[in-house]
Amino acid sequence: MLLCNLKIISQQSTTNILVENDKITNIIDNENIVSCPPSTPRIYFENAIAFPGLINSHDHLDFNLFPLLGNRVYNSYIDWGADIQKHDKHIIENITRIPKQLRAQWGVYKNLLNGITTVIQHGEHLKIENPVIDVVQNCHSLHSVGREKNWKLKLNNPFANRQPFVIHVGEGTNKESSEEIDKLIRWNLFKRQLIGVHGVSMNHLQARAFEALIWCPASNYFLLNATAKINEIKRETKILFGTDSTVSANWNLWEQLRLARKTKLLSDEELFISLTSLPASVWKLTNRGAIGRGNYADIVVAKKVNDSHPMNSFFDIHPEEILVIVKNGEVILLDESLLSQLPLNVNKFSKVSINSIAKYVKGDLSKVVKHIKEYAPDIQLPLT
Repeated sequence: MLLCNLKIISQQSTTNILVENDKITNIIDNENIVSCPPSTPRIYFENAIAFPGLINSHDHLDFNLFPLLGNRVYNSYIDWGADIQKHDKHIIENITRIPKQLRAQWGVYKNLLNGITTVIQHGEHLKIENPVIDVVQNCHSLHSVGREKNWKLKLNNPFANRQPFVIHVGEGTNKESSEEIDKLIRWNLFKRQLIGVHGVSMNHLQARAFEALIWCPASNYFLLNATAKINEIKRETKILFGTDSTVSANWNLWEQLRLARKTKLLSDEELFISLTSLPASVWKLTNRGAIGRGNYADIVVAKKVNDSHPMNSFFDIHPEEILVIVKNGEVILLDESLLSQLPLNVNKFSKVSINSIAKYVKGDLSKVVKHIKEYAPDIQLPLT
């Protein structure tokens, strides 16, 4: 398959991406496209950008059917949890009545529709049959110092494997939230590899104890009206981007990225690599996170919505403007406008619409949505 006439993010010239089996085997300029065999299936684009399949470093896949839950600005996740259990208990019960596996399936599709081809699940290990994107769960998942039972024993289990420990840290603006980080560092007796999530109250000295911090600004601002001092923390550790779930953040990754960009805590390039090459390195996703020869063909193509630099176009994307998603060399999402160029076995795809723009999505998403509505007929989903 040859993806033609594309602007790859970070490159100025128009180019063509050759995909064979599950890999990118060549990147060909327009002058040399004749070297590609005529029999190779081709998709031609107009005014389109390409970038690696995105890597979401933090989500709770089974929590993405929740509406935003919050009634005020909180001092910490402890305050938030107590408040919603008191005032929103009926909503929580209605959503948790939906089987966990069904909720998790929707969580996978939420990520796919945003151009995410790899998501790191935080929380309970979920059994998801044949997920359409990669779901990474090869880490030790602790909720937090305040909400994880026996966290000290789990962190210091001498028989634990060498996988990183991922934990919510400093999710608050009060003194207790900062002290939780110190407590975690102090009790990391065996110097386990720590990957923190949120870190709103984290300082640059505390950051040195972590392999990486996962930044979830949309969730932070919604719950706490504050976010981490990323401009300081980035000097001491790696910054990865996470969406969190819809219980505290918009389903739309691109709205979250625009919010993050407005903070100017990361440069455009730093924000881009927090979703691509950097998480590929931290999570040990070999040959992913970049478009290059020999890498796995995880590729997203989207409309170029303005005439400025491709990086500006990247941050202006909406989910309905995604034209193609390729995962391991296989098309898993295709805009209806391209169907004539690349006929699909539509029996293996679901036709859905996002803001009236039709997409073909691999798998039986229609069945997933139907089953969800059997449990929650009034639930609002961002597609038809």
